[in-house]
Amino acid sequence: MSITDVRAREIDVREAGDLAALVGGGQPVVVRGLAADWPLVVAGRAGPEAAAAYLRGFYNGRPATGYTARAELGGRYFYDETLTRLDFEAERVALDNYLARMLASLDGADAPSFYVGSTDLDQFFPGFTDANPLSRADLPRALRSIWIGTRTTAQAHYDMSNNIAVCAVGRRRFTLFPPDQVANLYPGPLEPTPGGQVVSMVDFRAPDLDRFPGFADAVAAAQVAELGPGDAVVYPALWWHHVEALDAFNVLVNYWWNDAAAFMDTPMNTLLHAMLSLRDRPAAEKQAWRALFDYYVFGDALRPAAHLPPATQGKLAPLDETGARRLRAELLRKLNR
Repeated sequence: MSITDVRAREIDVREAGDLAALVGGGQPVVVRGLAADWPLVVAGRAGPEAAAAYLRGFYNGRPATGYTARAELGGRYFYDETLTRLDFEAERVALDNYLARMLASLDGADAPSFYVGSTDLDQFFPGFTDANPLSRADLPRALRSIWIGTRTTAQAHYDMSNNIAVCAVGRRRFTLFPPDQVANLYPGPLEPTPGGQVVSMVDFRAPDLDRFPGFADAVAAAQVAELGPGDAVVYPALWWHHVEALDAFNVLVNYWWNDAAAFMDTPMNTLLHAMLSLRDRPAAEKQAWRALFDYYVFGDALRPAAHLPPATQGKLAPLDETGARRLRAELLRKLNR
């Protein structure tokens, strides 16, 4: 089946403005030519060897993780048939040597696929971000990562932060789904996972609609971002994205950021705790708790304390670093009782 013909909104870099502000629209946006002048993009146009040589010039020799998958898997990084183990190998590698292995196997009929995912640029390629700066974005707490590989597919998943993904070498296709399509994407086990986040169980190459009928509705809600070298896609946190690297050698650089204060905890911990405390309660009780969560958590943050004098608001007052520390300590005491 055709995944979707709906293209994500596109703008030219000259009309982009503040990139971080784009996520306020709640939809993915493709920014054409955002990194067209990056030295890495220029090197990539000369070929895989030139791009790899450029990256080696920044590599500090620190061992990283390389993922290798058998040729018959077609570059898809997923599970074995038991769903308890991954169907690819992870190993600690020197990235310069691993790049050499990639280059030696490009487009070989029986060659495995190679993948270096979410590797911190500042820790492994110091100086790269200064030489290849992200313009039109002020993201002081962003996590900057690089992704390098052959023809690979990152199965549909979501991240907990907003994302600017820059296609630097090769072409990429992002198929994006809004967060409300989670049930129609049939998430797999919470652990293990191929890349740290839960992934869709649907094989996008040949979707089994008898097993996963809701996927047809996910497709109807999907948007596709086709990226060439120098292009980027910006999308909000929790949007699902299925990422295909389409050329023999591919490099992507991404920037994760979140506007939440640094002292706030990750909502994933809350979700896990809710499984422990709420999920298996009687249905009527769960509905009552839904009303309480809507009031205290998902509604207007100021409303629960608005009718109370400031001195009595306690945990209902706006959260700051001190309040977060106290809440965390109280939760730890209760969890460890």
